[in-house]
Amino acid sequence: MKIYLVGYMGSGKSTTGAKLASLLNMEHVDLDWLFEETYKISIVDFFNKYDEKAFRLIEHQLVQKTASLDGYVISTGGGTPCFHGNMELINTFGLSVYLRMSPEALFVRLKNSKRPRPLTHLLSDDNLHQRIIDDMAHREKFYQMAAIVTNGENPDIEMLAGEIKSRMSGGGE
Repeated sequence: MKIYLVGYMGSGKSTTGAKLASLLNMEHVDLDWLFEETYKISIVDFFNKYDEKAFRLIEHQLVQKTASLDGYVISTGGGTPCFHGNMELINTFGLSVYLRMSPEALFVRLKNSKRPRPLTHLLSDDNLHQRIIDDMAHREKFYQMAAIVTNGENPDIEMLAGEIKSRMSGGGE
């Protein structure tokens, strides 16, 4: 079984993924980390050297490779579900969970983030806020395809783990 966490950048997929994996006695992998380890380049540097289109193709290949994993919680990148049919693959390969947050809460997290994000790290506050609103207008339909939608602003990870265990054992849809 695989659990995929989806949501906008800064929604807590990596942090929640690690905690969830521990509670479910599973392994955790972050697709962004896997990309950087595999290709020996940061995502920010990759975007600067190549472009988003090239990144999204490689990211799609990484999603396809997760088909062979078992017993993993997989934290995806913020845009992962929105390109190349990835959300459909994610739902075919495992159970998807959307960590939903408001644009305002995402803005606060991204504005204060220590980790540079390739699509937002050079934006002014006004442009960052608008970018989040614009992206969410496009991406929400993909995120909403998740089997479980949960609050990303203050997630109850133990409750989420219980819901996932229930679904894994065949209870509740």
